[in-house]
Amino acid sequence: MDLRGSHTIGMILPLYLIFPFITGSTSKESCDSPLVSGLPQSAFTSSSELSSSHGPGFAKLNRRDGAGGWSPLDSNKYQWLEIKLEQRTEITGVSSQGRYGSSDWVTRYLLMFSDTGHNWRPYRQEDSIGAFSGNSNADSVVMYKLQQPVVAQYLRILPLDWNPNGRIGLRLEAYGCQYRSDVAGFDGAAHLLYRPDPGVNPADKDMLSMNFKTMQSSGLLLHMEAHSGHTLTLDLFKGRLVLQLRKGRALSADFHPLWSVGSLLDDQHWHHVSIERVRGLVNFTVDKNTQQFQLPEYWSRSEIDEISVGGSSPSGLQKSHSRRNFHGCLENVFYNGVSVIDGAKEKRVAITGNVSFACSESIEVPVTFAGPRSFLAVPWVSGGESVSVSLEFRTWNKAGLLMTFDLQQNAGTLWLYLSEAKARLQIQKSGRILTDVTAGVNLNDGQWHRLELAIRRGRLAVTVDQTDSSAVATSVFAAPDSVLFLGGCPGDGSGCRNPFNVFQGCMRLIRTDGALVDLIKVQQMLLGNFSDLQMDVCGIVDRCSPNHCEHGGKCSQSWSTFHCNCSATGYSGATCHSSIYEASCEAYKHKGNTSGFYYIDVDGSGPIKPQLIYCNMSDKAWMVIQHNNTELTKLKTSSGINQHLAHFNYSADAEQIRAVISQSEHCEQELSYHCRKSRLLNTPDGAPFSWWVGGSGEAHMYWGGAVPGSQQCACGLQGNCVHPEHFCNCDADSKDWSNDSGLLAHKEHLPVQSLALGDISRSGSEAAYRVGPLQCYGDGNFWNTAYFNKETSYLHFPTFHGELSADISFLFKTSSSSGVFLENLGFKDFIRIELSSPTEVVFSFDVGNGPLDVRVQTPSALNDERWHHVRAERNVKEASLCVDQHPAAVQKAPADGHIHLQLNSQLFVGGTASRQKGFLGCIRSLKLNGRTLDLEERAAITPGVSAGCPGHCSSYGGLCLNHGSCVEKYSGFTCDCSLSPFTGTFCHKELSAFFKPGTSVTYTFKEPYELNRNISAQSSSIYSDLTLRGENISLSFRTSQAPALLLYVNSYYREYLSILLNRNGHLDVKYKLAHSREAEVFRASGRNLANGQLHRVSVQRLAETLSIQVDQHEKEEFNLTSDTEFNAIKSIVIGKVLDSGEVDPEIGRLNALGFTGCLSVVQFNSISPLKAALLYPDTSPVIVTGSLSESGCGSSLLSNPHAAETTHSLTDHVGTVGTGEPIVNAINGDSALIGGVIAVVIFVSLSALAVTARFLYRRKETFQSQEPKAGKTDDSPETPFNTDPNSQSIISDNQKEYFI
Repeated sequence: MDLRGSHTIGMILPLYLIFPFITGSTSKESCDSPLVSGLPQSAFTSSSELSSSHGPGFAKLNRRDGAGGWSPLDSNKYQWLEIKLEQRTEITGVSSQGRYGSSDWVTRYLLMFSDTGHNWRPYRQEDSIGAFSGNSNADSVVMYKLQQPVVAQYLRILPLDWNPNGRIGLRLEAYGCQYRSDVAGFDGAAHLLYRPDPGVNPADKDMLSMNFKTMQSSGLLLHMEAHSGHTLTLDLFKGRLVLQLRKGRALSADFHPLWSVGSLLDDQHWHHVSIERVRGLVNFTVDKNTQQFQLPEYWSRSEIDEISVGGSSPSGLQKSHSRRNFHGCLENVFYNGVSVIDGAKEKRVAITGNVSFACSESIEVPVTFAGPRSFLAVPWVSGGESVSVSLEFRTWNKAGLLMTFDLQQNAGTLWLYLSEAKARLQIQKSGRILTDVTAGVNLNDGQWHRLELAIRRGRLAVTVDQTDSSAVATSVFAAPDSVLFLGGCPGDGSGCRNPFNVFQGCMRLIRTDGALVDLIKVQQMLLGNFSDLQMDVCGIVDRCSPNHCEHGGKCSQSWSTFHCNCSATGYSGATCHSSIYEASCEAYKHKGNTSGFYYIDVDGSGPIKPQLIYCNMSDKAWMVIQHNNTELTKLKTSSGINQHLAHFNYSADAEQIRAVISQSEHCEQELSYHCRKSRLLNTPDGAPFSWWVGGSGEAHMYWGGAVPGSQQCACGLQGNCVHPEHFCNCDADSKDWSNDSGLLAHKEHLPVQSLALGDISRSGSEAAYRVGPLQCYGDGNFWNTAYFNKETSYLHFPTFHGELSADISFLFKTSSSSGVFLENLGFKDFIRIELSSPTEVVFSFDVGNGPLDVRVQTPSALNDERWHHVRAERNVKEASLCVDQHPAAVQKAPADGHIHLQLNSQLFVGGTASRQKGFLGCIRSLKLNGRTLDLEERAAITPGVSAGCPGHCSSYGGLCLNHGSCVEKYSGFTCDCSLSPFTGTFCHKELSAFFKPGTSVTYTFKEPYELNRNISAQSSSIYSDLTLRGENISLSFRTSQAPALLLYVNSYYREYLSILLNRNGHLDVKYKLAHSREAEVFRASGRNLANGQLHRVSVQRLAETLSIQVDQHEKEEFNLTSDTEFNAIKSIVIGKVLDSGEVDPEIGRLNALGFTGCLSVVQFNSISPLKAALLYPDTSPVIVTGSLSESGCGSSLLSNPHAAETTHSLTDHVGTVGTGEPIVNAINGDSALIGGVIAVVIFVSLSALAVTARFLYRRKETFQSQEPKAGKTDDSPETPFNTDPNSQSIISDNQKEYFI
């Protein structure tokens, strides 16, 4: 109940101030007249009265008659006050007041309605049962306007709480107006037939509305037939309304169920249904739930020939889902403003069968078992030879006790209960099961089910719904001893024992030996006993209707809650609201993901579905969206065909592509045309022969590389066409092959949806085209940032609308200890997220149930100037808050509370207009329900706030692996891998190569100045620059060869170090750093490493201290006893040493064998010789001999979970052969065959050339200077050594090596 609509006053205000204009069936300007004050005392009844002067007839607002109001005999939760209005009335409001001159008043109550005085219906607000807040004294009046007016003749008040220092005391008034209606009753065999006047109603619009009530779960309400024979039926099926279509008159024609709306509609209460068609669009409404859908084309233009109401003829029933006519009452049936029931009264509408113009109802009293202490006990009085107990029940729970009783003569105890949604009966005695019977299935579907227990002459039978019966012989006469307990057991030592769950649901028509149990007498405490029951009401609620599970989540429920199964939806959370995928490749990249296919959910929790998209992670994160033909496609002359049309179907749907393009910084798509005697745009003055259609459906006459509207190709824009008089190369109409290629980069025109090529019909014309994939980079939403530099500054946006589901996510960075991130207010509702302390984020809100806080405490401070991610979600089930990767905090929503978040102020970001403590720092990528707010746009015009926020490496630098360094960018960062032996986006990709015995990679250093010039005067300074006092070496290898030389480093002074496997496969590190001393050998612990497995070796030396580590084994320490300086490095060699004239004899013997196996990520200090040889052989001082190519042999993973990194070149699949004809996938079969043969020939030729080239080595000239040259590019191969023994990087800090 919306308590925010209440007002407390000392007298009755003029009603026009309280109740605004309400539309209804009365069509009055107002509906706020007092309904109670003029009623006689006989219209008032109650559960009890304290005395005759406290009777219900004195419960009129502001009256002092009698004792000044109604007070019951006992003040407890089973009391009620009932008022019978003169007729069915539209009720729009209610007021309450305490008993005059007393301490008696009601502080909280329920409001219930009925047409008959039975089968009461609680007033529901926001799809939940709402209690009204009452009075705080005896005299003030508290008024409420009902958000949804109610039509009823009976009104009942149930006090829930009252003044603890007094009693229940009540005076009241209800407000509303007269309600008129046309009613018809149908007995399940009758119907009305109405034929609309075809000249009156417009063909493109229809409107049908009605009210109905019934106790039957299925029946045909409406059958509409068009002149073409198409039919539309509205069926009540298992308590739900189903709208169905059938095409054609034949019984075999296909059914097309369109939509199912509503639930539990067989509750004998009025329900409203309307069907509105505007052309092909239909709004289907049941009560407050509306679904919208599109009619098929064959129906959208059909005119209604006849409408059958309340049922149909036998042939029409065959086309319905329920296969039976409606049994119940219809009210105010209107079709395009014409009353069908009024027409039937006046004989203008045909009547078939027995239709009465009144609504007769059978009186059936239900009872609701709502709580854990609910039970009903009725006495057993029959003493015959048979036992019969029957009842009807409905529930959502799979388990619960239906009935139990002790057997006569201490023969045991009988339990009949629900287990796994089946009815199960057990008779036990002394812990031993004597009888076990099961019947029925899926009895927790919310439908009414009839259950019968019959015991006669040694046989026991349990029957469900009169069809599913299970019987068993029993030697025990299973008659109740004295009391039959239903739903549960009292906790007062009555002897009743319930080892099962309590029953939560409704029961009715309870019979013992055929006699109906009078539940009204039970309510009046004249029969049996009960606790915590709702009498004369079935309080079942379908919590899955409307379905709060979003994005296709499947809803299931119990009596008190519902659950959403989000599997296979791509979403998570209590209501499947939150996407489990990122919104862009940029976001995946900043989580450390490499290239591969990823699901992208552009709008997060919005309606656009996730799509599988390839992310190419390079310096930019490219989103690559493929279509059905990205190959170069050849066209040949075809007689009679003047134009070729090509349409492209993309791997993502149109809505997602538009969203991707919109949020991207840059998008492009290759468009190329290869031609021979085939003109393209017919420049400069002719009409274009070709054009392409963009994403908006508009045709464009410019080509790749040109600007929109230019009717040019790239060469025309650049002024370098082969024939300058034309603006496209192909427009020269040359007999030689030519092409016009380039990128389309105007985002508003992308993607290319179709292509029209016109000049292909002339003799000798040949052409080929290619439309590449759509490629976009730069997520403007991900980097949209505002910096708040004043506590009083804030940004404001329109009101946030997240009534039932709201998710808010953002990143922040601050040094402040507290501050408000955002706030949005309503009349009483609000939502706020703030940093309350350096280690706590608080998500606060109120939806009418009182303020609620969700808090996350973090172990470390959040004001550390690093980016932190916050995500808050609030839905009808719960509220949650996540901060970074810390455990989420969750608060459950109160049961049957308010669920709508109603806000009306502006949304404030970075602070509020009223609170002084704003936020100091940066907020980035602020998303509300999947929509990103443009912080930068508002920041640009707001004092104290600026767009953008630097300093991303503090948060994302850890993504740069293997000694890669983070480089700041305005939007994001990149990893500089120049000092790492790895490559890739995050310096994560291992560089490996398979070596054969003749393969050699030599990284050379220039000769020292003294040796070159023999000038000793400068030798000291020169040698100090080239002297190493330490090395940091790492490599990985895989081989079965032993002995084997893995790495060899020598100097111009015949000093060397080597890493090798000896004949036993053990690792040896050999140092010779002095001319006069023998080489020292250091052997790692005895393990055979020549076993074909991948091993990683790390060797580190600092002066005389040497450490060796193999794989993950413990590091081993050694000491050098010779010199500790390594002078004048000459070369680093992996593979075979070619310059072996001065090699140590033992090394020479190993070198003669070469190396066979895999080497990977080889690094000597900051030099990566293998990386230089594989990636930059032409710009680095490296000599490669023999066969060498990049391989995956050094990968430590058997399989990579991510797709391999690729670069999508615009020249993929494009080449020329001889005369320049492009290699294509031709359309014709013979062209495809020719293309395939040509491709094979080229592949073989290129492979042979590549193999030959790899056996030739290239040697770079020695450097001319040790100093970096001015203007040297980032790819400079110059790498002088740093002699600082404390430096981990031997390369000078002011120089970089981008080729290694």
